Amino acid sequence: MKGLKKQRRIQIIALAAAALALSTALVGWAMRDTVTYFRSPSQIASDPPEQGEVFRLGGLVREGSIGPLDGVKFEFVITDGAVDQIVHYIGTEPRPDLFTDGQGTIATGKMEGGLFLATLLLFRHDETYMPKEVIYALKEQGVYVEPAAN
Repeated sequence: MKGLKKQRRIQIIALAAAALALSTALVGWAMRDTVTYFRSPSQIASDPPEQGEVFRLGGLVREGSIGPLDGVKFEFVITDGAVDQIVHYIGTEPRPDLFTDGQGTIATGKMEGGLFLATLLLFRHDETYMPKEVIYALKEQGVYVEPAAN
């Protein structure tokens, strides 16, 4: 009788472990198309993304690089101090007033013919904010400067 209870416990534990492994695999499989990775311009140059892969590109907006295109579209250059990447924003909103030269930004989109086509921009909401991924990428290139304290 005692051996039967022990065997049942082992079967239940094995079944629970298999169910946990299966659910983890299913969650990972379901998320494979929704996860977006962060890259700096240097990382794109050294390891180009796959065609059509959606990812986040981050760095500083190069001084004097913001230019108009048609309608609500505009272009600019994201740099990490070592490599520049041309970005065409093809979203639905016009360029925000807070989006200026020299600030940290993250653009979500994909590469197409050497250009990064962005559909979403994340940028500062005050003078001192910079996304942590951008700070890390700039520190990696040795060009990060701490903002002046007020």
